Amino acid sequence: MKTETRIVSAGRHPEQHFGAVNPPVYRASTIVRRSLAEWRDVRNRIFDDVVYGRFGTPTTKAFEEAVAALENADRAVAVSSGMAACAAAILSVVKGGDHMLVPDNAYQPVRKLAENFLKPFGVGATYYDPAIGAGIADLIRDDTSLIWLEAPGSQTMEMQDIPAIAAVARERGVTTGIDNTWATPFFFKPLDFGVDLSVNAATKYLVGHSDAMLGVVSMRAELFEKVKITANSVGSCPGSEECYLGLRGLRTLAVRLKQHEANALRVAQWFQQRPEVNRVLYPALPDDPGHALWKRDFSGASGLFSVILEPASEAQIAAMVDHLEHFGLGASWGGYESLVLPFDPTGYRTVTEWRAAGPCLRFHIGLENPDDLIADLEAGFDRLRAAG
Repeated sequence: MKTETRIVSAGRHPEQHFGAVNPPVYRASTIVRRSLAEWRDVRNRIFDDVVYGRFGTPTTKAFEEAVAALENADRAVAVSSGMAACAAAILSVVKGGDHMLVPDNAYQPVRKLAENFLKPFGVGATYYDPAIGAGIADLIRDDTSLIWLEAPGSQTMEMQDIPAIAAVARERGVTTGIDNTWATPFFFKPLDFGVDLSVNAATKYLVGHSDAMLGVVSMRAELFEKVKITANSVGSCPGSEECYLGLRGLRTLAVRLKQHEANALRVAQWFQQRPEVNRVLYPALPDDPGHALWKRDFSGASGLFSVILEPASEAQIAAMVDHLEHFGLGASWGGYESLVLPFDPTGYRTVTEWRAAGPCLRFHIGLENPDDLIADLEAGFDRLRAAG
């Protein structure tokens, strides 16, 4: 079955819901049974039946089934946010006294989890150059239990040689996990490349409409109970409404991502021609340092990329950004709308040196007509120059 068809059909069982095309929202906490024998029986299938709202409703399970099918995974666990998904994946593997490897360009909250939460419990973290590839072998210690990946990296968009890192990890008996939010299971399926745990901040492209917090972890069957127990132990359960919105958004993922990609390529190429721009960070561009890895392993690119400007003052950046008509100033992305956000990674990178000619802006290119977006940005550059 082709991925586009699976996106439409996975997790749908109309015969279980009186013929309803979409699995309905089950708002449920307490689930009652008719007899003590039935209660005891269902308690033996606590993660596969509907037992209690925190363990999942039929809406939750439909969403998990659909995402697992898209990831080519055996199971998936839905949680309350993308960060909760990162935490559930990581905490299901590491324990006190363990060591983990984290790319230097990882999503900042993952670094904060490592430093502020895990470190006091005796879990050590070493940050590595995302370009390390098979050289990761030199950083693996006897107590290393997890290698975390993210490709492309948050904000700075470096690619990683995922198959090379996964192969080394498997040889050494180390679990791997990846944040797959940028590509989604439509453009990249980590488990097909040897990764053990795949995380998606479903808040972003899976929901697709900027109106729900949701996360999901996909895995092979042998890792399912560890992740599920971890998520339930910390009370990280998604609402049925959120899972419904995740399912509903999922059905249009293919057509939305194709349009995000087309629009983003158009705008990114326009940025490359601008004298105010020093560099565009987007693996889908042929001159991007990570392009070869992206082209080898990924089937497409989403709408998120970054731009390094030529030197400009804070006042110039404000003049450009504050009056953009079609770009909201917001921290998330993956919805239908375009966004912009300034960033500076120099404060958190500890292994690789970040060098930029001028200020950095991260753009999410939405589903607007790219001509309108370009006209908006052109007016923004006019204001930037005038403010200088």
